[in-house]
Amino acid sequence: MFRHMRFSTLCKLCAALGVMAVMVFTGLLAYHVRVAPLGGIFAKLIPNPGRVADGPIDMDAAPLLNAADMPDTDPGEKAFQKAHELLAVGKLPEAREKLLTIVNLFPTSGAAPVARRIVGEMNLDDLLTSTHLDGKKIHIVKRGDSIFAIATQYQTTLECIMCLNSMMELKNIQPGDELVMMPLNFRLLVEPRRQALSLWNGGRFVREFPILHLGAAVAHTPPNKSTIGSKSAELAGKRVQPQSKDYRAAAKVIQLAKSPVQIRGWDGTGDPPAGGILLQTQDMEEITLLTRVGNEVEFR
Repeated sequence: MFRHMRFSTLCKLCAALGVMAVMVFTGLLAYHVRVAPLGGIFAKLIPNPGRVADGPIDMDAAPLLNAADMPDTDPGEKAFQKAHELLAVGKLPEAREKLLTIVNLFPTSGAAPVARRIVGEMNLDDLLTSTHLDGKKIHIVKRGDSIFAIATQYQTTLECIMCLNSMMELKNIQPGDELVMMPLNFRLLVEPRRQALSLWNGGRFVREFPILHLGAAVAHTPPNKSTIGSKSAELAGKRVQPQSKDYRAAAKVIQLAKSPVQIRGWDGTGDPPAGGILLQTQDMEEITLLTRVGNEVEFR
């Protein structure tokens, strides 16, 4: 009985000492975290702590993060995810602005190519519809007006007038007719290294087109500026005018001013024409429709 009592008392004493040890360790740990580092095992458990929520953080004691240890984040990808969410709920203007943010601020982002394609398609839809009047004007035909004079007045082209006003062929206009007009003051940006040609409205991105082939002279052209010197359409070796019924089927050619460089369409078959910037045929149709003689062309 005596031995049993002594053993049980010893167990209780050990348990009490264990509880006291835990309490002391917890108190020292709290001191280490809240007041000042203690070193030793505490430094291994919680290295270089600062002050916590009940006081200001000691920035001198806080560990410094190495940039190499930070997660590799792409702000363009985050913006694209937000744009995708906005598109899903039909908030097109807000989505377009997010996409333009990627194009303008994060051009090297992994999301930038897709952003350029989507926003380009959205922009093109707005440009080529008569129901979206942003950037367009309504001209009411007066007696004595001619379609050629109207095109000059609004800095546009016959083919653009015909497209916006759903004219399959050039027809006579009458006083009182309403015509949707869109001034063509866009500029072209050629980026040989990226194999891309893009359309801009001032500093605002409109649409990008992939370049299929660059002539040797173009590929080595230093950064400079030019303008569109002439536009033409060719079919079976003959020039075709915009008002002709054969114009849509004709191959379009843009000639740069004071330069041998041409921009033209190519179907990818045969040897590419020398000295040119070759685009997909449909892309060339769009470029021709949205440009006029005198538009700026920049090589970068």
